[in-house]
Amino acid sequence: MAQVFEHYVNDQGGVAGRPLKVLTCNERNDSVAVTQCAQQAADAGAVAVVGSYSQKGSSFTTALESAGIPYIGGYGIAQDEFQSVVSYPVNGGMPTLLAGSGRQLSSLCKNVTLVRPDTITGDQFPIFLDRGLADGGRQPARDLPTADDASEYTTVAGRAIGDNKRSTCVSAVLGDRTSTFFDSLRRLGNEAPKVRLSSVLGSVQQSLVDSTGGAHSPLENAYVTGWYPPASDPKWNAMKSVINKYAFGDDRIDVADPGVQTTWIAYTVFAKVLRAMGDDTVAVNADTVRKAMNRTAHLSTGGLTPALGWTDTNALRIPGHTRLVNAKVVYQVVRQGRLVQARPGFVDLTATLRRREN
Repeated sequence: MAQVFEHYVNDQGGVAGRPLKVLTCNERNDSVAVTQCAQQAADAGAVAVVGSYSQKGSSFTTALESAGIPYIGGYGIAQDEFQSVVSYPVNGGMPTLLAGSGRQLSSLCKNVTLVRPDTITGDQFPIFLDRGLADGGRQPARDLPTADDASEYTTVAGRAIGDNKRSTCVSAVLGDRTSTFFDSLRRLGNEAPKVRLSSVLGSVQQSLVDSTGGAHSPLENAYVTGWYPPASDPKWNAMKSVINKYAFGDDRIDVADPGVQTTWIAYTVFAKVLRAMGDDTVAVNADTVRKAMNRTAHLSTGGLTPALGWTDTNALRIPGHTRLVNAKVVYQVVRQGRLVQARPGFVDLTATLRRREN
């Protein structure tokens, strides 16, 4: 997606009269490699790292801080993305997704079971889900930590559905292993679940619904919390037209993938901020871009997010997440094999996230 944006911008004459050059680096979820990627950005004189993410948050944010390179539009997996002074998030990351999911499920279920990774990052998941549940007057979720690299989850799936009542919701947030969990759930045979299923965008997306049967998928009627409108929303038409014109049929780009969507939004923000800096006589480097980001407020993404800004007044004062400026989510549901919006507009989780842990 980043490379497509490069072709698109340069075909329009660049940014403020300058060509855009995009470098990519795959850190493969390795703390050494992620530091090397950050060093590559520093060595190349990169003015920003845009639309990227890593579970090794502390490694790459520390490296980018040392080089003074701004980090625009992360995915919100690592808490460091919401603490680093060089980070400019465009969404609320996992905290808002989980709190939003809890709020959504509180009106649908008497009891909620959370299946999540048994990792340091995963240990934070129940905290935020429970805050959303508490807002709806529900008890904390039953927490089922499990391996995030298993090839099957039959045992944990059986534990998750428990007495298999329709008043129970099972929320699985296992990243790319979520599909494996739902497959194990489907394979329970005569014990097929009556429970309601739920997840967050990234763990469940349209491609997973398609690959598991579309309208006949076990995910039919599942509830999903996301940062952005569904891919079917006309607000994504600009991104889709750019992909159609510049991706040359590259099937690696899934318009419904939240990583692709975040990258599009992050580069849109980056380009708008650079254009606002002035013409090609203005110095553009990591320092000036960072200062320009710090002055930015009321930046429109065409309705894909609320208006964004990273001034002191934009900070939402979420404990432990000082850089968080957007705590709004979209409620979605799978209907007839398609992820669609369950209710119009964004849902603001700011007050929920400010709730202190019990």
